[in-house]
Amino acid sequence: MPTEIERKFLVTGESWRDAVVSEARLMQGYLTTDRSTTVRVRIKNDSAVLTIKGPSQGISRAEFEYPIPSDDAEQMLRDLAVSAPIEKTRYRVRCGAHVWDLDVFAGENAGLVMAEVELTDEDEAFDMPEWAGEEVSGDPRYYNSNLARNPYRHW
Repeated sequence: MPTEIERKFLVTGESWRDAVVSEARLMQGYLTTDRSTTVRVRIKNDSAVLTIKGPSQGISRAEFEYPIPSDDAEQMLRDLAVSAPIEKTRYRVRCGAHVWDLDVFAGENAGLVMAEVELTDEDEAFDMPEWAGEEVSGDPRYYNSNLARNPYRHW
């Protein structure tokens, strides 16, 4: 079973910009966000995916992802999403042996900048970048599915 293992951190400063290897515009919405399953539709530039995630077990969770036509994704976001889509720019940023996903949120979540590093094992060592601030891996407020329902701007 595919497993996602990630740690999330708030981002401080702008020094991460020197290590950017790519960037993409993302729009994502949720078709369901109950405790046991999250179903997300994401449009990234010109492609789209449907992602199904199981419940979190610490920093791990089951994750299945499937490509879908962009037109279908747009219709799902418009007609089936349980809340407004999240908009963000995702930067891929190299730090040591890992490439981090750094998200600069827009819209109702503007002002939030968060980074995550995906690991192959919960105990995997990684270089901590100078721009990584407080760890928020276990804080449900920072789950994207919760940011869609309770945006950062309203905290």
